[in-house]
Amino acid sequence: MRFEASQSMRLGQSMKLAPRVIQSMEILQMPLAELQERIEEELESNVALEQVEAGPEAPSADGATAEPPPDAPLRIDEHGGAEEFARLDRYQSENPDAADNEFAEGSSRSGLTRQTEWSEGGPPRRLDGERDVKMDAMAAAPARGKSLTEQLSEQWGLADVGEPARRLGELLIQSLDADGFLRTPLATVADRAPAGEGPVSVEELGRVLEVLQESLEPAGVAARDLRECLLIQLGRLGEGGLEAEPEARSAATRIVDEHLEDLRQNRLPRIAEKTGLSLDQIGSAVRLIRRLNPAPARSLVEDDNRPIVPDAIIEYDAERDRYVAFLNERTVPNLRINQQYALLSKDRSMEKSGREFLRTNIGNAQWLIDALELRKGTLLRVIGVVIEAQREYFDFGPQFLRPLPMTQVAEQLGIHVATVSRAVAEKYVQTPRGVVPLRRFFSGGLATRSTGEGDSGGEQMAWDAVKAALKEVVEGEDRARPLSDDALVKELKKRGIEIARRTVAKYRDQLGIPTARMRRTFTGA
Repeated sequence: MRFEASQSMRLGQSMKLAPRVIQSMEILQMPLAELQERIEEELESNVALEQVEAGPEAPSADGATAEPPPDAPLRIDEHGGAEEFARLDRYQSENPDAADNEFAEGSSRSGLTRQTEWSEGGPPRRLDGERDVKMDAMAAAPARGKSLTEQLSEQWGLADVGEPARRLGELLIQSLDADGFLRTPLATVADRAPAGEGPVSVEELGRVLEVLQESLEPAGVAARDLRECLLIQLGRLGEGGLEAEPEARSAATRIVDEHLEDLRQNRLPRIAEKTGLSLDQIGSAVRLIRRLNPAPARSLVEDDNRPIVPDAIIEYDAERDRYVAFLNERTVPNLRINQQYALLSKDRSMEKSGREFLRTNIGNAQWLIDALELRKGTLLRVIGVVIEAQREYFDFGPQFLRPLPMTQVAEQLGIHVATVSRAVAEKYVQTPRGVVPLRRFFSGGLATRSTGEGDSGGEQMAWDAVKAALKEVVEGEDRARPLSDDALVKELKKRGIEIARRTVAKYRDQLGIPTARMRRTFTGA
């Protein structure tokens, strides 16, 4: 066998996607709240970008194409940027690593997050008389809320206990979880005590824990399990404004202490058999237990979940008998290039480094404005197709939702299916039927059959519409005799919806509907 080394030349073509095209796709995919944060970051880092007062309202759309301003360099053509999106998909699928590197490289070159120092003699970052945007943002930022540990420690600091007990109480507070439960064994907590304070006994920790449970608010904090949490709250009824009849309080305490598992499984007749209580007495106790808080510490800490902000609004136009859509841009600032900096970038009396810095920032600002216009046009065009295809949903409700594959929308608009996917990702729309995810309108479905009652049958029904029908059947059932999954299959079949029992069980779980045994109510309960 013989090995040889040689050189050769080969001519070929390869795609090189511009970093800004990749970043345009990122802007398109951002939900409204994330887009607001991105714009705020750009306003802080780019001296050439400024915010202006809101001008005329965004144009409404009922399926018509929303075109960007005619002077925008990056235009939305009749295909909604199909070529750019298609090139992006092909390039990322063939060169995933290269696309990531190119994006990172492009981000650094574009100066989106880069801070460049002015050379001596260059123009200041802030003109005389202008407000400092960063200082205004810091002044308007809300103060950080106190953590659960901080709030409970403040309460514990007011308790009338000695210094050794106070230190052990702090140790216990630091071991609580987000619900306020002490799920860590006392022996483990004792091992965590600082070495300089000497050994800590489990008995001593138990006594301090009892004082914690009696002192901290809300009632139930520092419990070791759900049973203990509910018993603490029942024992402290009246302190937080929750009152109850002595008989109901006594029955509730007995049920929680001795029959909590039967209560979880809705086995109320078994509880009546074991305790000798009537179903009326048990029903009063259950209603009282339902008013207790199974996660008491959650009321002390603000929920970190962000509120849903709709990206677009769909309204009914009664005069023309059609639905129209417009983007929710009240919280998105209008942007423009600072004209003073634009003039300075052409001033040859300025140092070359200063002019280059300004030109770079002006280019980045113009790119962001163009990307936002591209996002607006693409999103409005997609929503326009949704309005046209889902008219019956807006008129009559969720049960009339029709299947709408993204491939169908992409073919209708002449864009790539990945573009549609990016446009609807994490977006919400405000409709006459409430605020719903935009992706809800894009799903598969099944063909219904005729019920023999005058309907046409054979129509397409989306899976979400099937879930809505299932929910309606459950809401209309007799709670004393709830429908099993097999019975739900039969009821849906009467409506022309034929699905398997396992599908009913899956949809029931997704809707948070318990089993028939858990839905059953008893006389007096």
